[in-house]
Amino acid sequence: MPTKVTARYVLGHHNGRHVLLEDACVVYSGDTIDYVGHDYSEPVDEERHLGEALLMPGLIDLDALTDIDHLILDSWAGPDQAKGHQWSEDYFRNRRANVFTADERQQVREYALIQLVLHGITTYMPIASEVHSEWAEPFEELVGMANTSRRLGLRAYLGPAYRSGVNVVLENGDRSVMFDAGRGREGLADALRFLDHATELDDPLVNGVLLPCRIETLDIELLKETAAASTERDALVRLHSLQGLVERQLILDWHRVAPLELLDQVGLLNEHLLIPHATYTDRNPAVFGEDRGDLARLADSGASIIHCPLTSMRYGSTLDSFTAYKEAGINISLGTDSFPPDLIRGMDAGVQLAKILAGSNDAGDVAGYFDAATLGGAQALRRPDLGRLEPGATADLVAFSLGDIRDGVHEDPLRTLLLNGTARQAVLSVVAGRAIMTEGRIAGLDLEYWRSRGQELFETMRRAYTARDIRNRPADELFPPVYARLER
Repeated sequence: MPTKVTARYVLGHHNGRHVLLEDACVVYSGDTIDYVGHDYSEPVDEERHLGEALLMPGLIDLDALTDIDHLILDSWAGPDQAKGHQWSEDYFRNRRANVFTADERQQVREYALIQLVLHGITTYMPIASEVHSEWAEPFEELVGMANTSRRLGLRAYLGPAYRSGVNVVLENGDRSVMFDAGRGREGLADALRFLDHATELDDPLVNGVLLPCRIETLDIELLKETAAASTERDALVRLHSLQGLVERQLILDWHRVAPLELLDQVGLLNEHLLIPHATYTDRNPAVFGEDRGDLARLADSGASIIHCPLTSMRYGSTLDSFTAYKEAGINISLGTDSFPPDLIRGMDAGVQLAKILAGSNDAGDVAGYFDAATLGGAQALRRPDLGRLEPGATADLVAFSLGDIRDGVHEDPLRTLLLNGTARQAVLSVVAGRAIMTEGRIAGLDLEYWRSRGQELFETMRRAYTARDIRNRPADELFPPVYARLER
């Protein structure tokens, strides 16, 4: 028997685009949506009445933090201090064990996945820092993460991150990358093994993908082997690139081409590729400040970008024009990339930054951002059944409460949520027809325990920076407080 969910506002889908319905419902049975509309009189097994809420497609986060927050530490630093957040050359040559034990790593994953559920994410592709790893991510760690993800009920696109190089601070103080090609080969082998593992699980909520780390941390052979594996396995590849000027200069120095050209040369620039950030194309003022063909090249390739506006803003950069990328025909999806995994705040940041960059209030494309968080993510994943509420689509949906006086007045519910709200207003999350979060709670989870445990894991991570810093500065010096602390 079906389940019927009613809400004051429903973001449905009609004739290829999102549409808003008022005082409407969504009906689903099994993992499939049967009906979206105003009146449904057939018998149902269960009804959920959400009242003053916006019911919409589940949010798709393709650069989702599955780690303990480090942006809270490192998004404030000047150039000298920032060097203390990288591996030193000495640390690379005398590598220690992981900061966390294997069990602690799994706890870190569960803490982060709980956060995704609580913030209305229904589909995710993970990102974690390799700074506190012995190298990157082994096969066994992702097997454990897949098990946790299945238990929580999230839709996951998973694979162990791998690399053949590490960003380091050299003894002379310069930033560079130091390589261990053998570790890169081992990492790719683990990634291919996980693709097989995901196939064997035969669970629609666990999908194998290739997740190499950053373009400058892969040697040329590993880039080519990744491209070949992607083609042979028909596997998606997410590769952080076009995201920084240091990356750009290193690629130019080593390969005599810009990062986008290198992606093309090694066979990665195609419809399998997802590029987080993609902020430093030729039109960026820090590159050439004019369009010399990069956007058309991205669009023609079929690659998708993963825009992470809140995180980019906190690190002092963003897409120079959301509209230009969109009008060029590039598929834009969204990611959070750091804590909080709040795509509502992320969209708000993107909309307001677009206004500032364009010098015009109408440059904030609210519909474009909601499309990116739903339809854009679905297109990047090649899943036309996701990201929309219409009959026949997969029953992934999320609802945000708009009934608190602090939410303000209702004009358009999407603008109200964007301008006045956050993803912490999520009250219902359904993935493949299973309610994984109701009334803002996850059944069977002690959230107070996880709040406390997350803080303990964070303190462990924070203390470990000292050993990697080129000057071995204590954590309180690497991460000074906003104001001096007055002792008792």
